[in-house]
Amino acid sequence: MKIGKYFLVIFLILFLYLVAWPIPIDPVAWTPPSAPDLKGEYAINDYLASSNIIHVNESIGPEDVDIDENGLLYGGFLDGKIIRFTPEGKNLGVFANTKGRPLGLDFDNSGNLIIADALKGLLSIDINGNIKTLATEIDGVPLNFTDDVDVGPDGMIYFSDASEKFNVHNYRGDLWEHRPHGKLISYDPSTEKLTLLLDNLYFANGVAVSENGEFLLFNETYDYSISKYWLQGPKAGTRERIFTNTPGFPDGISTGSNGVFWIAMFTPRNAEADALAPKPFLRKIVYRLPLFIQPAPVRHGFILGIDSNGNVIYNLQDPSPNSFSPITSVEEENGVLYLGSLNYPGFANIKRPQ
Repeated sequence: MKIGKYFLVIFLILFLYLVAWPIPIDPVAWTPPSAPDLKGEYAINDYLASSNIIHVNESIGPEDVDIDENGLLYGGFLDGKIIRFTPEGKNLGVFANTKGRPLGLDFDNSGNLIIADALKGLLSIDINGNIKTLATEIDGVPLNFTDDVDVGPDGMIYFSDASEKFNVHNYRGDLWEHRPHGKLISYDPSTEKLTLLLDNLYFANGVAVSENGEFLLFNETYDYSISKYWLQGPKAGTRERIFTNTPGFPDGISTGSNGVFWIAMFTPRNAEADALAPKPFLRKIVYRLPLFIQPAPVRHGFILGIDSNGNVIYNLQDPSPNSFSPITSVEEENGVLYLGSLNYPGFANIKRPQ
C-alpha cells in the first residue's frame, strides 16, 4: 500500500508539473499549411555531400560567414570570437571578440565588418579589430535578439531582431509560442538613425538586399515564409510574401550571382511540431518536457536557391547523418558557396552549381 501511495504522489507531482509549472511562453493556436514533400523541386539529393568541411578546434558554431575584399573569410563563433581564415581554410587567428554571440556578418563599403550580435546589438569592427557599438535599442526597446544583417549598395544597413521576447538562449520559446515578436530595421551610418521598417514578424531571420538596392528579402523562420520588402520605386515601404510554405525552417539568406538568393534551411519541417501547432495547451506541456523528448531538428544539409519572385532554381541537399548541418548561412564568392552553421565545429564550402 505504501508503495502505491508513493507512486500516486509521484504521479500527481509530475502531472502538476506538466500542466501548471510556470513557463515563459503563452502559445497561440495556429494551423500551418501542410509541409511539402521532399519530391519534385525539393527532391532529396546528395549535392552537398561533397562539401569541403573546415574543422575549427578552438570554437564552434560559425553561424554566419563573410569574405573581405582580399578574399579572407570571417566567421562569428559561439564564444564571441570572429576568426579569420584564408579561402582554403587556413586559420589566421582571432580578428576580434565581441564577447557576445555574433550571428549575421557583412562588410560595409568602407571595409568595416558589420555584426548582428544576438547579445550586444548592432556592431561595427574596423580593419584593426576595434569594435564600435552602433545600436542596442530602437524607440526605447532593447534589441533582444539581433540576428542577421546586410549592407545595401548605398551603405544603408538592414538587420533583423528575431524576437523582442525570447533571446538567443531560448530561441525555441519563440517557436512554441508562435507570436510575432520580430522586427526588420534599417540603420543609416551617416545619421546614426534607426528606422523600424516592419514589426510583428514571426522570428525575423535572414536579410539580403538585391544587387541594385531596389528591394530586400527576409525570412520568417517560424512562419515558413520569405518576403520581399521594397526599398525603392512605387512600392517602396511595402512588403509581399514571395515564398510561403517552405519545406524547411528558413534561416540565413544572401544575395548570390545571376539573380539568385541563397536560402539556408536549418532543418526540414517537423511533422510533430506542425501537428502541435493548433494545440497551445499541449505545446505548453511539451515545452516543460526535457529537450531530448521534445521534437528535434534532424541532421540534414539543405539549401535552396530562389529568384526574386520566390521560384526555386536550385535545390541542394545532403540527408546523411554526417552531413554538414544545420546550415544557417550561405555566402557566394567567386563561384564558391561558403556555409555557416549554428553549432557545427567549423564551416564548409562547395562549388556553386552551374
